[in-house]
Formats: sequence, C-alpha cells, structure tokens
Amino acid sequence: NSGSCAMERWAMLAACVLLCCSCTMVTAIQRADMFPYGTLNGDSVLREGDDETSKVLSLPRPLYFFNSPFSQLYVATNGIISAQDLPMEKQYVDDGFPTDFPVVAPFLADIDTSGGRGQIYYRVTEIPSVLNRVAQEVHRGFPDANFTPTHAVVATWENVPAYEEQTRPPSPPNKVNTFQAVIGYDETDSYVLFLYPEGGLNFFGTLPKESYNVEIELPARVGFSRGEIPNILTSRNEGPYYSVTSNEQSVKNLYQFGNSGIPGLWLFHTGNRYSFDNIVPASIKGPVSTPPTVGYDSHMVILFLQQCSQNAFCTDYATGFCCHCQPGFYGNGRQCLPDGAPQRVSGKVSGTVYVGSTPVSLNNIDLHAYIVVGDGRAYTAISEVPEPVGWALMPVAPIGELFGWLFALELQNSQAGFKLTGAEFSRHAEVVFYPGNQRLSIIQTARGLDDHNHLTVGTVISGSVPFLPPGAEVTMEPFKETYQYYPSVATSTSIREYSVVTADRGSESFSFQLKQNITYRDCPHNNQAATPETLQILMERVFVMFVKEERILRYAITNKISPVRGETNYLHNPCYAGTHDCDTTAQCIPLEDLAFQCQCATGYTGDGHNCYDIDECAEGLGTCGDNSECVNLPGSHRCHCQRGYEFGYDGRTCVAGLTVPLRSILGAFSTTFLHPQLQKCSSSPCHINARCINGLGSFQCQCQLGFFGNGFYLTPTERPESMCERWRASLIEHYGGKPGPQQYVPQCEPDGEFSPVQCYGETNYCWCVDQNGRMVPGTKSDDAVKPACISSVPPPTVRPTSRPDVTPPINTGITLLYAQGQKIGALPLNGTRLDESRSKTLLALHGSIVVGIAYDCKENQVYWTDLSARSINRASMVSGAEPEVLINTNLVSPEGLAVDVKRRLMFWVDSTPDVIERANLDGSGRRTLFDTDLVNPRAIIVVSSTGTLYWTDWNREAPKIESSSVDGQNRQVIVSDGIGLPNALTYDSATEQICWADAGTKRLECISSDGSGRRVIHANLNYPFSMVYYRNHFYYTDWRRDGVIAVNKHRSLFTDEYLPEQRSHLKTNCIMHTL
Repeated sequence: NSGSCAMERWAMLAACVLLCCSCTMVTAIQRADMFPYGTLNGDSVLREGDDETSKVLSLPRPLYFFNSPFSQLYVATNGIISAQDLPMEKQYVDDGFPTDFPVVAPFLADIDTSGGRGQIYYRVTEIPSVLNRVAQEVHRGFPDANFTPTHAVVATWENVPAYEEQTRPPSPPNKVNTFQAVIGYDETDSYVLFLYPEGGLNFFGTLPKESYNVEIELPARVGFSRGEIPNILTSRNEGPYYSVTSNEQSVKNLYQFGNSGIPGLWLFHTGNRYSFDNIVPASIKGPVSTPPTVGYDSHMVILFLQQCSQNAFCTDYATGFCCHCQPGFYGNGRQCLPDGAPQRVSGKVSGTVYVGSTPVSLNNIDLHAYIVVGDGRAYTAISEVPEPVGWALMPVAPIGELFGWLFALELQNSQAGFKLTGAEFSRHAEVVFYPGNQRLSIIQTARGLDDHNHLTVGTVISGSVPFLPPGAEVTMEPFKETYQYYPSVATSTSIREYSVVTADRGSESFSFQLKQNITYRDCPHNNQAATPETLQILMERVFVMFVKEERILRYAITNKISPVRGETNYLHNPCYAGTHDCDTTAQCIPLEDLAFQCQCATGYTGDGHNCYDIDECAEGLGTCGDNSECVNLPGSHRCHCQRGYEFGYDGRTCVAGLTVPLRSILGAFSTTFLHPQLQKCSSSPCHINARCINGLGSFQCQCQLGFFGNGFYLTPTERPESMCERWRASLIEHYGGKPGPQQYVPQCEPDGEFSPVQCYGETNYCWCVDQNGRMVPGTKSDDAVKPACISSVPPPTVRPTSRPDVTPPINTGITLLYAQGQKIGALPLNGTRLDESRSKTLLALHGSIVVGIAYDCKENQVYWTDLSARSINRASMVSGAEPEVLINTNLVSPEGLAVDVKRRLMFWVDSTPDVIERANLDGSGRRTLFDTDLVNPRAIIVVSSTGTLYWTDWNREAPKIESSSVDGQNRQVIVSDGIGLPNALTYDSATEQICWADAGTKRLECISSDGSGRRVIHANLNYPFSMVYYRNHFYYTDWRRDGVIAVNKHRSLFTDEYLPEQRSHLKTNCIMHTL
C-alpha cells in the first residue's frame, strides 16, 4: 500500500486521500457477517407496532450488568434491551442517558414497525457456534480476559423505519436500519457486541414525539445505563451510564468505525459479579484478520475519515494514516495545543461518597483546574463541596493529579500525558485507605476541547472515605509515581502516605493504595512512534485544603515527568528547578549549566518575560480557508463556517452545505426596514415603550418587557401563549420539570417567538429555525461556534455578539461595582437605595476568577485581579472597550486591589507568597512594599488624601489590620485584638475612620488611625467578604446570602439587599461615580 496525503489537491474532500494501484483494506461487516437470526434460528418475533415490548425473556442463569444480577430481559421496538419491563415510550424515547431503568441500547430512537415494516428478532441461546464466536471476539478485544460464555442473547432489528406522523409525507422505502446486539455472559462477567453492517444505517435520528411540526431530529442514543439504584436513605440514586454517541456525526460513525478492529463491530465489557464501576470499551490496534479483503483499482479513492486538529498534518503509513501536531503545538494529532501556554480544565463532579456511614451526594458541582505548563504547576478547585466530604476528600489528591500528568514539566527523554491521550480519554482509579480498608472509585472522562480550547473532563466519585474532623489539616510529602505504558493505556500502582493534624489527636500518619489506568485512542500505523515503557512523575510541593467558608476543595501540585532512571545533574537548571522568571505564557529553554532562555509560547509574542497574545485573525496568520471565519483564542484561533457552509473532514475547510438556494432562505427577510439614511435612532421612530436598535443600513424596534407588538404600535395587555412557549412548557413537563444538559428545550424570545438559534441543552449541536420553529436546511452545526441565524419574524430582532465587552451603565450617578465569579456587575444607587431594576453586567470575563476590583474616577477605568489567570487587568468604562492585561508575571494569588487616583498608583496583595506590591497604573514601576511578617493578606485600601495604605492579614493565629505610607514607610499595627477573619476594609470619609467587616466575629467595626474611638456598627453579620462606604451606609458582599447588603451607620440596621438571579459568591465591590 503506497500513497501520500494530498490535502491541497483534494481540498474539496477535506480529507487525506490515498491513490493506489492495488491495495487491500479492512472492510466493514456485511449482513452475512452478523450472528445468525430469524425464525429458522429459533428467534421469537416482536409484534409490530410503534411502542412494543417483548414477553419476558427468562435467563437460565443470572446476567451481571454493571455489578447487579438480572434474571430476565425485555426487547423493545425502540432499539433497546432492558432488564425490566419498560415504561411508555414518551417517558424515555426522546431523553438522553441516563435512563431510569437498565438499558443496553444499540440504537435508541423512535422506531415504528407498524404495517409490517421491518422485523425484530430475539432469543437466548447456548448453541456452541454462537458462544465460540462471542468468545473469540472477546478474547481479541480483551486478551487478558478469562471468559468462556455459557449463554448469549441475540437481538436483531432488520429493516426497521423511524416513526412518522400521519400528516407527514412518507419517507423513501429504503430509509430503514438494520443492526444487532449480542450479549454474552458466564457466571461472573458479561460482554456486549453491537453490529452495524455496511449499508445498514440509513437514518441517524428521529423526530421528538411532541414536535409541534418543528423539523428537529434527535440523534439516536447508543450505549448503556444502569438505571436508578435503590437506596435506603434516599430511596433511589442515579446509576452509572456510558454513551458511545453524542451527536449525529458520531451515529454515522457507527458503521464507518469500530473499537474491535473491524468497521461496524463494537465490543464492551458490561458487568462483573464482584467489582464493576463502568463500561469498558475494547481497544484493538493494528491489522486484524477479516473476511475476504476487497481490491481497488487505480481509479479508486479511499478517504481517510480520521479528523485531525487544524494545527496538525496527516501522514500516510503503510497500513493507514496518522495525525501529527505541527511544530509549535503538542498533542496526539487529533487535538493540538500551543506549546508553553497555560491550560485550563473545566467539568462537573458527581457521585455518592460515604463519609464513615453517612452518604453524601455530589450533584454536578463545578471543577476547574489551571496548569502552568512552563513549570508543571497544577491547581485544581472543586466548588460547593458539602462540608463532611470536603474535609474527608483532602487526602484524595489523585483527583487533581490527572491534570498534573497530562501537562507535567517534561524533563529530558520524556513526554507528558496529553501528547498520548489528546483531549479524549477515560481514567479509572481505585483508592484503598488503610487501616480502615475504605474504597473509593474515581472515573474521569475527557470529552474534548471546548470553544476556548479548554479541556472538558467529567468526574464521577463513588465509594467510602475515612472521616476527618472539621478543621483538620492534611499534609503530603513529595513522592514519585511510576507509569507503565502499553498500546492505548497507561497504568500505575503506588502506596501513598499522608499526615492528618487535628486539635484533639495531634499529628497521625495514614496511607492509601492507588491503582489507576488511563485508556485512550492512539494511531497504530506509526510504528516509528515508540512510547516509553515506563516514565516517572515527581510530585513536589503537594498542597491540599478545604475552605469551609467557601466550600471549596483545593489541590495544588508541581509535577515533573522523567525517565525512571537517568542523569539528574541537569535538574539544577532554573527551567527544571522552577526558579526561572519566564512569563506564565512562555517556555523556559535550558542552556548550559544554569543558563536559560525564555521564549513566548506559540501564539504569543514578547521577550519571554512578558508575553502577549497574537491575534492570528487580525494579523492574517489564521489557517481558515474560503467561506469560513476566524475566531481568535489565547495562543491560537478557531475557524467556523459561514452561513450555508459546513466543515469537511479536516475541520477547517468549508464546503457547501445548503440544500436550498440561499435566496430562498433570505427571501423571508423582505420585511426588514432597510433605510440607508436611518443609520441612527436619533429620530426616535419607535414606540415610547420600545427600544430602537441600529443596524447596518437599517434599524429595528424591540418591545420592552410587559409589552408586545411590532415595536411601532404596542399593547400592554396579556398576550396569548405562543407555539414556542406551549411546546417549551410541554417538554419541561415531560422531563419532570428538570431537563438534562443534553435534552432539547425550545428557546423562546420575550415576545414568545422562536429564538433564531436553537440548541440541544448545553451542547454545541445547534441550528437555525424559521418563525414557525422549523429548522432552516443546511444550518445544523456541531461546532463550538453557533451558527449565525437571523430571525424571520418582522421586524428582525438583532442580537449583538458578546463584544463589545464593556457595557457601561448610562446616566446612573453613583454605581456599585461588584465581582461575581466570571463577571463584574454594576448596581446603580437611587439615593442610598440599591436600584435592582437597573443592575447589569459590566464585563463578562469567561474563564476568570475576579477577586479584587478598584475604580479610577479620573480616567473612568475599572481595575481587577484575576485569580485564575494570575493577572491584574483594566478596562475603560466606554462601550466597546476591551480588557487590557497590565501584569501577569510573578503573581500567584492576587486578591485585594486599590487605586490611588491622586498619585496614579495601584496597590495589591498576593496571599500565597504573602507580599504587598505597588505599580503605576499602566503596570510599570512595579516594586514590593512588604514581604515579611505577613501570613495571609486579604483586603487593601488607600486613602489618597493622606497617602496612607491599610490592609488586613487573615493570620488565624494572630489576625491584624496594619497601615503604612504609600511608599512603604511608617508600618504599624492598627488592630490586633478582638478580630477573627477581617475580610472587608473601607474608609469612612465623614469620621476619617477605618472600618472592617469580620467573617469570624461577624461584626462591622470602625476605628481611628491612631487606634482610638473603636466602635461596633453591627454585631450580627453573616459572611462579609468586601465592603465600601457611601453617605452613612456600608455596602458589603455577603457569601451566605450571595448578594449585596446595605447597613445604616447610625441606626445599625440592615436597610436593603440585592440578590442576583445567578447565585454565586460576590466578592469585592467599589463605588463608581459617573458624571
């Protein structure tokens, strides 16, 4: 077999191609290769219909599915086998995984065999020929399995069509599917085969039962679900599940690919009597023996359907093609990331953990990780962790160790995990604690890169952990972990020791054993890519903690990967020792002895000590082809197709995808008001209760909430419920009031019309719809960038993109600015009252953790610290302004921030190195004011009129409030007694006193700068975090209420509160004066 990649020559095919004179290939399975089926083979036939279930299929001996025994099965019309009698199809056929009942699903969709269309066969058998074939397939996919099947269940769906409403025209007679599921099992294990013969899949999804005539197909679901598990305390828990498909393209791949070495044949380990966490897929590499091969002549083109990253190239080997990342990028070729750039990970954590004998549920809580690739530092934070399990999970650093292994600092002759796995893999880890023998299972599944190029990982934790008392501290010494590498899997086993320090028992030592395997998909054709048999991870500076007040569990580990044995003299180089001063977005390149060089990461520019993102799109450096648009990302960029086009196989070339002429789609917009002379809304053409929005050569009027009409004539009366709203309410009721993240719920506009863009839940599967909710042909997209859709409801509703980033409040006088997670909000004041009706988001900062904010009234700019990016930033308070990074080097945990408007300086605290620093407002002239006698500095303010700094120190042993001059002179302690956790700090200009809110004592107090006149303003706060003073009122953010609270200074009373709809912790706030 010979050939070459012809990416340019075959651009319209958007794939690597192979031209050959005579060649052979592994063929997809044919119908003749399926397991024997039909009445002549002893099968029963399921009665025809839309929602039929077979009679009970009694099993001669129990089948273990996951780790539970089942003695009977049912086969259903809709492409599933279940271990219990099925409910009505409306309760499951349109839903995703997990299901409420046990399911083996080779093709879960709305199938209808009424009128003799298609047949469904099923049987349980002990015929040796069937059992022998099952055993052969299992031993080929799982060579180490000790498995001899005693029974097999064979279910076959032959030429079955999708359900269609009577009012729709019939589908072509050849739009039918054929597929098969075979369950083989013995006394302890079960395995399942899915077979999809060539030409057997001709539809890939079905319309929802209650679609209101909206042409939206739900892709078939393929996989396994344990169903709900009875629980004594909670009555039932959601069981584990495993999905093979996620969208329409992955359904199409079922007959084009396979995990068995044969296209169309899929194999899974599905149960074990003694211990089983989740489904394990087979992973066979290299050539396999197949039925007779097929030859092709010189005119035959074989398409390589393996998608490569846009930052990768394709190489033709003797047995097939592989993807390889381009220079400047790393990964497995399917996913490539820029060299040296910091990486972020996001995902959800779920499961049930027993702390002692108490079960604690983790219900899709957030996990975020940030990895400084340049020195292998991995920070992991899990939020909203219930307190009992938060303390108990502190020793389980392996949760965060995965990210350290993926992006570890590479020493000589080694490679980090991401170069093998890319962004799609599964990790199974088991932790056994000693001396109590508690067992904890950790399953982490990577699902690719999101639209920001961040890795998405789901984590499921289940089992038991030892109880740790509140307030306990856990320490772990540095240790080494040896990984064994095999084709498509990496494994490790180790014993870890850790110490627990409590007030009652002092320091105690414990240990646990960790066993883990990480499975991924590699490319078998590149025999030159030799993976090392063993590598060693050195984990240094292991730090774990649970913050009770914030309910955040944190792991911080520095990771280095190297050969198990080898030369170590070079480790003194600053690049390997971690003592270099390169930017976090730079690589440290070791030179001779202790010399090194800082080089900005791919996609960044600068001197290596300060690096800035290159906008590839603006500078013409993007790789996007014709008919596509370029979207800049940190260190990289992304391409998405223009309207009417869709990606080819390479993920960057756009090919025509419209099934109807473009003009027939645009014709629906003929009622748009196209008046070139009306470039602005200055003539006030709209109704007084409508908003005028400019467009390019046009304008449109949008009704305000509470009114409906065309924007020119409005009616404040109640309007009837729209089709979109009726359908939405019906589906929400169908989902039990809580739609899942992958379930479709119609998105409606405030006036009741369909939103132009519709998506499946939180997925990237989106499309455009017309005014009746019908899908616009050719607009389906599974890309991270949603399709560009225009409403067909006249006049059109314009939806601006997320830019401009700054949306300033208008004519508000006095405004409170507050930080809330990934945004900065603006809350205007009406006198001293909080004007909730005019609150808005000032800045949306996706991926950030905003902690401190400050305002420069002279230049009308807002400043903030970002704990996630470890940076200090600013933005002008004008519409369209974009954030500017001022400082992003040598920052670890930047928190409190203050601006001296008079001297044009800013001051901040960094709570990990425990320093207080200052710089000019443009980030220049940076210097350290204090780096001694600080334990955990938190809040900082500056009084410009006197040139004085004040800050709090959260030292639990000796908390204090200090002051100094802005030059770092005259440092002195103002308060050191009667305080606990002084979080918030502000200045009362009327009395010239310093005031603080204490999360420990729960008091709001004030004191003069000389230590006199101390007084309590309020003695019963909840959990204050930050505070400002204005006109005899203190305004503080409260983490118990997740809002802004107002306190009257003279009456010592709560006078007002603001609770945002998005309830998450509000951090720093400040006062903004707008003129």
